[in-house]
Amino acid sequence: MSTASIPFILLIISILSIVLLIFYVLSKRPLAQLQKSFLAMLMCVFVISFGVLIQDIFMNYTNIEPIYFEYFIYIGTCLLPIAVFFTALIFKNTKIKFEKKYLLLFIIPVISLLVLWTNDFHHLFYVRFTNSRMSDAIFGPYFYIHSVYTYGLLLISMFMLIQTSLKTSGMFSKQSILIILGTIIPIVINFLGTLRIVDMNVYSTPISFTIGIILYAFAILRLNFLSISPIALQKIVNVMSDSYLVLDTNNNIIDYNDTFVRTFNIKEVDIRKKTIFDLLSSSKNLDKFKETFYNSIKNKKTYTVEYQNTKTNKYFNVEISPLFNKKVFIGVLILFKDITQHILDINQIKDNQDMLMESERLASLGQLIGGIAHNLKTPIMSISGATEGLSDLIKEYDSSIDDPEVNSQDHHDIAKDMMSWIEKIKEYTSYMSDVITVVKGQAVTMSEAENTNFDVEELVKRVDILMRHELKSALIYLKVSMNIPEHTILHGDVNSLVQVINNMISNSIQAYQGKTEQNIDLIFEKKDNKIYISVRDYGCGLSKKVKDKLFKEMITTKGKNGTGLGLYMSYSTIKAHFGGDITFESEPDKGTTFTIILPL
Repeated sequence: MSTASIPFILLIISILSIVLLIFYVLSKRPLAQLQKSFLAMLMCVFVISFGVLIQDIFMNYTNIEPIYFEYFIYIGTCLLPIAVFFTALIFKNTKIKFEKKYLLLFIIPVISLLVLWTNDFHHLFYVRFTNSRMSDAIFGPYFYIHSVYTYGLLLISMFMLIQTSLKTSGMFSKQSILIILGTIIPIVINFLGTLRIVDMNVYSTPISFTIGIILYAFAILRLNFLSISPIALQKIVNVMSDSYLVLDTNNNIIDYNDTFVRTFNIKEVDIRKKTIFDLLSSSKNLDKFKETFYNSIKNKKTYTVEYQNTKTNKYFNVEISPLFNKKVFIGVLILFKDITQHILDINQIKDNQDMLMESERLASLGQLIGGIAHNLKTPIMSISGATEGLSDLIKEYDSSIDDPEVNSQDHHDIAKDMMSWIEKIKEYTSYMSDVITVVKGQAVTMSEAENTNFDVEELVKRVDILMRHELKSALIYLKVSMNIPEHTILHGDVNSLVQVINNMISNSIQAYQGKTEQNIDLIFEKKDNKIYISVRDYGCGLSKKVKDKLFKEMITTKGKNGTGLGLYMSYSTIKAHFGGDITFESEPDKGTTFTIILPL
């Protein structure tokens, strides 16, 4: 055929198109499996087209038999159905693991090449070959075996490609239409030519396959055919509230939804072909995100990590889910759940809790100051009385210096009375010092805790000093039952423990609802290498509603006079500072017992 003919020119255009596509695909390194299989298709069509071109040129200027060029052309012809099959298989499954069973696909193609290359000896492939018109050729019996296998494999591949495309993109999507046309055109033309329904020449096969490849290429350039993960990317509506990203096996972003673009306030051109780490590079906790990301892939589990976007000042709960198909890693799905409002609400609740806790501290401080005033008032008045007594004795002593009737014994008696008053002053000042020490410790508790060793005797002494005023005012008696040695050592923040016990005693006083001449038991016991400190009253008890919520939330039985923080904070304090626990037993109108359990 003349080199100036239209088919020849189309063949040249086909070869140039395929070469450009080969270079385009190679520029996308590293290549994914789908890109590699598509590249193999391109190489096979190039071998066919280039072989036909050389055959046509040499036929015009040499006497070489055209069938010998078929030996080269059929390398591409025999391997093309396999390349198409693997492209369809990978397109369907996103990624496959090459197994030994796939080697069976090469048996017929290899036999076909061997039969063709030795055709001169047996004519099983061609009885008579001509490269001008396929209808003039006479086929041997093996040619039909080769054709059945080739078209059978192509039909299976066509079915998988069309089925997967319809499933992932829909019947009327541009991608589906291109794939359907690109698959059907070359197969139908060659099938009709083989059956001699239409008259075909040597150019028909390479040109028809090139048309199909170009349609695929349009899908590549315009619709990212080679950049999608069909299994992972089912059609997700862009109205979904959560943002999502889909990554390939190299962590490149290959898909996202409109919500992601709106939420992160970025341009679409900034997203594709970037890695997830490039996108999140400004994050404060990028290292933690990376660690969680790789652990998720390594352990094949969905992991969650919190992420703050510094540009939009939003918080997200990021759910990282590795995608596997038949144990083969095919990519990662990342969901961004916006929790900004939740974080703001939590911070607001925390601020409110801080205000309530500060209110409780001020209430405790007011109670503490009241106790200080009463506890210091008595010794101060006693000291004042002692100083008056000393003043009288000093005046008496001064007037007796020149009195001849005052003997030495009288002086000794005056000195003895002075010393008696001084001893009383020492006793009062010692008590005042104890009160100040205990109060100072409780004041420190309101700001910071300090863990030290202390004994049970010191604990009881501090409780007695601080609760004496409140107990006396309510006419309630605290009875201490010490069933362990007084010098038993405990470790922790003694001031916090005193505050917890005092809170329980205050609650017990309230439980009597104004009744006087009642008892509260403070019991110390040891069981199983643990110290049990119980505060027991015989008051009104707790209702079922209060018992169900006790220690779980801030609840009070004191009405408007209570904040509900007392027992809630007490429980938290014992857990945090002592590694202990608090239990309770209560019966209506019979009383309540709170028990602090501390490990030794």
